[in-house]
Amino acid sequence: MKRTIVGLIALGLLALPAEAKTLRIGLAEDPATFDPTISRLLVDRIMLSAMCDKLFDISPKLEIVPQLAISYAWSSDNKALTLTLRQGVSFQDGEPFDAAAAKFSIERHLTFPGTSRRGEIAAISGVDIVDDHTIRLNLSAPFAPLLSQLADRAGMMLAPKAAQAAGDKFGANPVCVGPFKLKERVAQDRNVLVRDPNYWDKDRVFLDEVLYRPLPDSSVRLANLQSGDLDMIERVAATDMPALRDNKGLVTASSPELGWTGIVINTANGTGAKLPLGQQPLLRQAFELSLDRQALNEVVFNGDFIPGNQWVPPSSPYYAAGLTIPARDVAKAKRLMAEIGQPNPAVDLIVLNNPELMRVGEIIQAMAKEAGFEVKLTAMEGASALRAQDQGDYDAALTFWSGRPDPDGNISIWAACKAPLNTGHYCNGDLDRLLDEARRRIDPAERRQVYALATDILLKDRPYIWLFHRRWYWAYTAKLQGFTPYPDGLIRLKDVTLP
Repeated sequence: MKRTIVGLIALGLLALPAEAKTLRIGLAEDPATFDPTISRLLVDRIMLSAMCDKLFDISPKLEIVPQLAISYAWSSDNKALTLTLRQGVSFQDGEPFDAAAAKFSIERHLTFPGTSRRGEIAAISGVDIVDDHTIRLNLSAPFAPLLSQLADRAGMMLAPKAAQAAGDKFGANPVCVGPFKLKERVAQDRNVLVRDPNYWDKDRVFLDEVLYRPLPDSSVRLANLQSGDLDMIERVAATDMPALRDNKGLVTASSPELGWTGIVINTANGTGAKLPLGQQPLLRQAFELSLDRQALNEVVFNGDFIPGNQWVPPSSPYYAAGLTIPARDVAKAKRLMAEIGQPNPAVDLIVLNNPELMRVGEIIQAMAKEAGFEVKLTAMEGASALRAQDQGDYDAALTFWSGRPDPDGNISIWAACKAPLNTGHYCNGDLDRLLDEARRRIDPAERRQVYALATDILLKDRPYIWLFHRRWYWAYTAKLQGFTPYPDGLIRLKDVTLP
């Protein structure tokens, strides 16, 4: 019998399963949820980009490009957007994707309890089904960022039957339209996706399986890549890049980000807002004056990142060039602190427990101490940090936002009075009016003028102290082909091959 089998193999007559092409990726955190409606973490978006197609996507140059919507048309008053949907598409459970499914998905993003998407698409007042593959989004007012928002989680399409049956458990077993679907999740250990053979664009999917391993320590991610236990890692530490570039067996890629890293201050949410930093704008000014953004960049990031004091990077056309980064001034910080009777205030700063951000926290702690601040660092993983902020159980938090192509996506959901990511509950009616006005303005020059006024308010009130804008860094085996870096930091897996 053994000889017969060997002979059949030699003749090619016995079919054996081909080895699965598995891509192993090291992540900086473990995802919190795979429900696009409530997701808030970048790491969620990285994995969701492989599971859940959107109505639109972006190109590496930030153009809006078709995905599940193949075309669009604005009404003459810019208060309605008609979308033509791709035909012949099904969800990962076989349910057809059509206008009814698109209407369901958008309405769920708007109304589901705990939604994080409502603030992104709140201008949508209703969804009409024009025909089986056409929908019309009716708006309460012109809304310039809409296409950009539909190119992110607010545009992800969910299988209606599966979502209705799962309710708030949908994130444990998401069913979308996407190249891969969830096979296994072991929290803090591994997340495994497998290829959907019925995916509409399957000819561009060459991997059978993707294994994502959460490894918060960047040095551990790097060691696993160098040993061959991983094929790719994201958010490589800037200090590791010079050595990686000299490794001929590995390839590096990078892109400037769209977002920001900064300190979120609790000004009005629960007991944490009653602490001095949240109550006194002059103390927040003193805290900012105790910091040297350029020195922080040099020490932690080899000078590769971009110091900034605004919610968009200096390269953005919406950056207010006249509102420059304040120079460090410890003496002035001390004078302000004495003026308000707070010479040695305590600040409890939440920091995500990855080495780079912890190092940023330590530098902030040391700099602020020279002015008299006693900064305590509280390390947390991502989901726990979000819970603490939502509950108002914090003084300040070092956080980051991966950014959006439209400037509205970098600020409105963080700073508007009832915005979903405004965990400090900062509220300024004048700012809200400006943000609403910027959303209604279609002309970029007019929007720039409005955003300059909004930035001026934010820099005076200081509910956020923005620090820098990152560069995304990836590293991967030279065997991997077809990866393209994007400014949003996501890993798109179409066209990626691995022998």
